[in-house]
Amino acid sequence: MNATVSAELGLRLVVPDRTTVPLLAGLSYTADDPYAIRMAFHVGNDEPVEWIFARELLTVGIVRRVGDGDVQVWPARADGERTLNISLTSPFGQALFEVPLAPLTEFLHRTYELVSAGREADFMDLDEELSNMLWSS
Repeated sequence: MNATVSAELGLRLVVPDRTTVPLLAGLSYTADDPYAIRMAFHVGNDEPVEWIFARELLTVGIVRRVGDGDVQVWPARADGERTLNISLTSPFGQALFEVPLAPLTEFLHRTYELVSAGREADFMDLDEELSNMLWSS
């Protein structure tokens, strides 16, 4: 099964002086990798920068602060609009994004229509996953 849900999302990068820079991010979700959401940030003319998030992390982050370490997510308001804040930390620095909630929740809803919560393991071939991990080491 190779079912995919994707969306383009306009979001804002919050820079140190608290102004924001608009960005475009591509979201994708496949039943073949049912726990993960890929978010590709389009920055300038370079290749997109891709981060992989746990679907559950983004879902829970709509309601309350969640995550530790490199990725933290929490609900907020920006200019009266409900948003999701995503904070990413890497060896290259830290970035804070404001994501409009409505299009994100619509995307997440479509992922749960494809693979409902608690059914993710039904879409994985554990033998193949194990084999891939063992061969790559």
